[in-house]
Amino acid sequence: MLDHSSKISAASQGDPLTEMLRGLRLDGVDYGRCRLAEPWGTLFPAQEAARFHFISCGSAWLKSPSGEWLELKAGDAALLPRGDAHVIASTPEADAIPFDRYGRKEVCEGVFDVQCAKVRGGTLAFTASMRFNIDNLHPLLQLMPDIMLTSDLARNELAIPHLLEAMAREVDMDRVGAGGILARLADVLMATMIRAWVEHGCGETSGWIAAVRSPDVGRVLAAIHLEPDRDWTVAELARLMGASRSGFAERFARVVGETPARYVAKVRMHQARLWLKDGMRVAAAAERLGYDAEASFSRAFKRIIGEPPSRFRSGPQKSRDVGAAILDAAE
Repeated sequence: MLDHSSKISAASQGDPLTEMLRGLRLDGVDYGRCRLAEPWGTLFPAQEAARFHFISCGSAWLKSPSGEWLELKAGDAALLPRGDAHVIASTPEADAIPFDRYGRKEVCEGVFDVQCAKVRGGTLAFTASMRFNIDNLHPLLQLMPDIMLTSDLARNELAIPHLLEAMAREVDMDRVGAGGILARLADVLMATMIRAWVEHGCGETSGWIAAVRSPDVGRVLAAIHLEPDRDWTVAELARLMGASRSGFAERFARVVGETPARYVAKVRMHQARLWLKDGMRVAAAAERLGYDAEASFSRAFKRIIGEPPSRFRSGPQKSRDVGAAILDAAE
């Protein structure tokens, strides 16, 4: 585990966005395979986890959150990073059945077969739910498009076609361990898609990405996001930029669009929101962020998030850690 000085040093070197991606993780929620006979349609409701689809054979149409129909051919994959509601069907005219109405048969831990009609041929698809270790309101997730398609990203990322070919070889699950290997391949593919989007498709001229890539402000943003639970002061951040406090505050507000204190507070509360959803007690979250009283933390949380922390308190969710995939893809 890096100490504070080591993390600041890491954020000060190289591309700040790359440093932030090193801290990005995906937790696998579940993975499923289904073979469908035409006509078929499946409605996927909105969820907080990202949703991934891979068409191994046959074809499909995907209705995007905006209502646009996109064709997916054999070998295509799509990632919906914010888990928006969408439909996948054999044709745009097919009736769609909610995904949770299908039965499931577990193949191995975290991997299941969707209980569709037993047919030969048809469309063979693989779907997965993945949860990021960052809040859905994180700037990186907010900037991502509703849908990322491998057909768009493969032009700039040579690894994507090879990963798709490997998935196609495993999707029949006839070999020992195929389910687990397929899940891992999906993890790496999603990480690679995100990296390709960051490097080639997210734009650099304005907005948050431009701020991260700014040589001086980017170092500061990377440090904040690498240690969201740290109680950053303006003086510490100014030293990191190598500027006076007033010069730093003016430069940061001009590039990012808000004051350093406001930005740090937002990042900290979004991190607290994730902790609470994972089962952490409100008092523990307050203590971890350095608040002397739970009440003052709750007021700050509601001011930024818009709802009290108790709204997000839930039991811990079991998920398989597949964070190494995003790290490997960013190397």
